[in-house]
Parts: sequence; structure tokens; C-alpha cells
Amino acid sequence: MAMASRSDLTLVTGFSSFRGRKMVEHILQTDATAEVVAVVQDKFLPTAEANVKALPAAQRKRLSLLTGDAAAMDFGLSGGEYRELLASVGRLFHVAQVTYPGADREMAERVNLGGARETVEFTKNATRLKSALVFSSAGVSGNRTGLVRETDLSAGQTFRTPVEASLARAEKLLSRYMPELPITIVRPTQIVGDSRTGEVDRFDGPYLLILLIVSSPQELPVPLPTRGDAPMNLVPIDYVVEAAWKLTQDPRALGKTFHLTDPRPLSVRRVFELVATAGGKRLPGGFIPTGVSRAVLSAPGVGAIGKSPKALVDLLSTPVRYDTAGADALLGAEDLTCPPFEEYVDALVAYVKRRVQDRKISVKSSVEDPDDTFL
Repeated sequence: MAMASRSDLTLVTGFSSFRGRKMVEHILQTDATAEVVAVVQDKFLPTAEANVKALPAAQRKRLSLLTGDAAAMDFGLSGGEYRELLASVGRLFHVAQVTYPGADREMAERVNLGGARETVEFTKNATRLKSALVFSSAGVSGNRTGLVRETDLSAGQTFRTPVEASLARAEKLLSRYMPELPITIVRPTQIVGDSRTGEVDRFDGPYLLILLIVSSPQELPVPLPTRGDAPMNLVPIDYVVEAAWKLTQDPRALGKTFHLTDPRPLSVRRVFELVATAGGKRLPGGFIPTGVSRAVLSAPGVGAIGKSPKALVDLLSTPVRYDTAGADALLGAEDLTCPPFEEYVDALVAYVKRRVQDRKISVKSSVEDPDDTFL
């Protein structure tokens, strides 16, 4: 596909991922003049091309694909392609990353650190660039508990997975250049589906337990795999991409880091009470102790949840909250706030139920290949 011809392009990495696709869709829908170039790794071209075909015709005309690799030198592009981007890109959204907690260290470092390095190099040399927005994760807080501020990065925490460690190292690299380059970092917490439609690409993280609740026999109450009093830090994808877009329009966001999440998260137990109610099920009064939870989630009858049971239980049992003061100050002025979970739980559960009914998927069959490296 030929590159769009107009100057001041928007460059996006990770288009073949759910969050990358939603980011591109939001840009094209919000800005009727935006021309977008997406860098896509060769093995993900079929997925990316399918994403393009799903767009309205008027939007497809404003989107071009380039075969490359966001973690490789010069984004894996030819010299001519790279130079053309350097001379014409006005905004960069670096969305490509590894987030699956079971990913190995080599993959996590290559993608997350490599992508950060290439983003810095591109930002240094792009002559028209106004903003480079980089997706990170609230998981850079590692095993910290209590309140984590947007200005916090290195606070003596340890990391539960190589993915968390690699994202924190990537942020550390980016932070060295943020005083001089137009870089903004966003840290979403656990991303769930669209708050209006419930759409999501795969059932992982808390979705595995939502699926377990929805697909369990009516008469069987599903025990909560933790005590349930920790905050469950969820954020819908539509809020994430809209917030990311608005931050790139605000020069006050340059050089800063923002948490994207619900500033008033519900407890794990309350979240799953709402899910159970929406799914027509019930939760028992008790809970499964953490050590037993990991064994239960690894059992064959509970399906492939056991690919990373420790990460899931840690997600549900870590008492951490994320400060959103910076995001609230900038996005609140735009009347953009994260919707509360109560407002969209029905949409999430309805989407899961449709997938179960339409494809007859079970907990075991729902977990896909954990390759969410989208370059």
C-alpha cells in the first residue's frame, strides 16, 4: 500500500493489536483530515489488512501500511521510507508492546526496550514532530502497594514478571530524553473492552474469571480466588484511546507521564458481584486462599487460565491504587473522565455471553496463543 502523500502524518505502531487498532480507528473518526501510517511486522500483515478492510471506505483512504518492525533499527523500514517519515510525521503513537505476563525475558526486552530506543531515535530526528505518545503500563509499579503517583518510577520495587521489568526499563530510558524531546507516556491499568459495545480481542486477565462465571452451571456458585478487598484497577479501551488522543493535542502533556484508569476503583469482590449479577449468577460468601487459588486456576477443569495463574492472582490481590492527578487536570478540562465500572459491566458481560453462544467457546478454548507482540 502506498504511503499517504500529505505532510504532517500520524504514525502508529502496533496496529494489528486491539489497542493499536482502536487507536487508529479513534484518530480517523475524530480528525477527518488525519492521514495515518501504520508500521506493521510482516507476520501480522494479514491481521492488519483485515483491520483496514473493516474500516469505512472514507477512512481506509487515509490509512497506509508499511511493513517494518517497531523494535528494529529505523523501525525496520527502507532508508527512503524512514527518511520520508522523518520529514512528514507530526504525531507518533507508539503502541507496540509485549504485555502478556507469561512472555519470556528475551521477547519482552527486545520489543519493549527496542521499541523505546527506536522511538527516541525517531523523535530526535523527525523535523515536523509535535508529539510522541508512548504506551507503557501501570505494571511498572511492580510489587508496590498503596498509592502510586504518576511521577513515580523507581521506588525500590521488584517486578513480578520480565514484562513489568522491561516496561520499567523502557520508561527509564525514555525519561532521560523527556526534558528535551516531545515525549508523553501513558500508563493504562488493566485494559478491558469497549465501555459501549463490550468488544475485546481476547479473554485474558480478569476476563478469564468473567468467562468462568458466565459459562459455569447456573446452580454452581463461583468462589472468588482472593479475599477480594484489593482495588481492581480496570480501564475501558475507548477511554484509553480517547485520552491518549487528547493528550497529544495538549502541549502541557509533553515531558509528563499519566495514569489512565478509574480514579475510584471498586474492590475485586464488588467487581465480580456486579459481573455475577449481570451474568445471572451468584458468588458465594467465601473465598479461596491465594496459594490454593493458584492451584485451582491451574487445574485442567478450569482450562488454560493456568498459563499464568500467579500473575492473575497477583493482579487480584495487590492492594495498589494509582494517582490520576495529572490526567484529571488535563483531561478533566476536556470533560473526559473514565466511566465507572457500574456503567459498562453489562456491556462487557453481554459481549462475553455472545461469544460463548456464537462460538461455543469454553474457559479452556478461550485462551489464545499468548503472542501479543504486535509490531
